[in-house]
Amino acid sequence: MNTILRKSVLGIAGLAFTGGVFAGPVAAHAADTTTHAVKPVSVSVQGDKLIPHGVQGEQSRIDLNDEQIKNVKAIIAATKKAGMDERAAVVSIATALQESKLENLGHLGDRNDHDSQGLFQQRPSSGWGTVEQITDPEYSTTAFLKGLKQVDGWQDMPLTKAAQTVQVSAYPDHYAQWEQQAADLVAEHWNK
Repeated sequence: MNTILRKSVLGIAGLAFTGGVFAGPVAAHAADTTTHAVKPVSVSVQGDKLIPHGVQGEQSRIDLNDEQIKNVKAIIAATKKAGMDERAAVVSIATALQESKLENLGHLGDRNDHDSQGLFQQRPSSGWGTVEQITDPEYSTTAFLKGLKQVDGWQDMPLTKAAQTVQVSAYPDHYAQWEQQAADLVAEHWNK
């Protein structure tokens, strides 16, 4: 990827995440007792598009409500509309699991020290779009996928590296813990 384009993608992705986004939306879910660790899995039964290199580290899993499943389906639909495959949907869903637990979050007031919103915790001030746009699951997924398309070799890199290159999180390794659940969700909902 050329340097100017990469800098643009990183600028859009919101370098301001380094201030501690986790004090905001993720902290709101810290008391969520439905999250539990799952032992790492070395090979996926869903196929090489979903988890091409096995998952990294211990996996987390949460129980999803109807609204969260609706958001999974919206991410999958936007991925298909963008002409991308199951792997892109896995990266997107894992990212949204980490950023918002698949909840389309509005501004969290005092629990959010930035203007991050939506499924991917994108920031209007970083150029992701307006509040109305980034709280629309199709728009926010499409914006995330546009960034992902700009990452050379994203299909073959570990999920957490692909997600981090787009998101530029202060906690780059946290995306990995959601890969198995994201792959399971894509396997379950891709052909519905």
